[in-house]
Amino acid sequence: MKLNCVVVDDSSIQRMIIAKLVNNHTNLNLIGDFSNAIEAKSCMTVHTVDLIFLDIEMPVISGFDFLDGLKTKPQIIFITSKAEYAMKAFDYDATDYLQKPISIERFNASVRRAIDHFLLKKENKEDEGEHIFIKSNLKKLKIFTSKIKWIEAFGDYVKVVTEDDSNLVLSTMKSFENDLSKEKFIRVHKSYIVNIDKIDRFNSKFAEIGVTKIPLSRNKKEDLVKALAYS
Repeated sequence: MKLNCVVVDDSSIQRMIIAKLVNNHTNLNLIGDFSNAIEAKSCMTVHTVDLIFLDIEMPVISGFDFLDGLKTKPQIIFITSKAEYAMKAFDYDATDYLQKPISIERFNASVRRAIDHFLLKKENKEDEGEHIFIKSNLKKLKIFTSKIKWIEAFGDYVKVVTEDDSNLVLSTMKSFENDLSKEKFIRVHKSYIVNIDKIDRFNSKFAEIGVTKIPLSRNKKEDLVKALAYS
């Protein structure tokens, strides 16, 4: 088994070093190495990429901005010379965070983590329903999308409300819009995404899920009617 990889780093020397480490690893397949995010994104429209080795500080488009522009995110191993980005990397659900200069031992440990995550995700997909992973209170939780009732903006956080409980996640509404099925989930307000299968009734102002009234934006009622008609 091999993970398809790309390397994105504006430093030609660092890019060469990382590309060599990738090529020497038996479980990695280098699709390409790029000096900027624009070239990398273009490659990813053609090839399936499982893992990105990504520099953070790059001209024009930073590593974080690059990820914000991806609809589907592969696993990410951040590579940077500054430790100060570690907490922000956590917000992006990074598989690992490597600080330059990179040792072979640390690189191999990081790749092992990526492989384990890939195999676990593959195993879960084979036997279970559709789900997403969220990070809440420093724990990674698996949430079955069929159990999600609604997603709610909550200050700097997002609240994920399910049939069982609710969790606060340091993320964005846009991120959840990209990750969830557009056939089952619809954004009905700037602060709410709802599971259309959970809606009991609605009117011109609210969608009701149980006893909870979720506000509808004026221009979203028609979208909701169409979604319910095709659900």
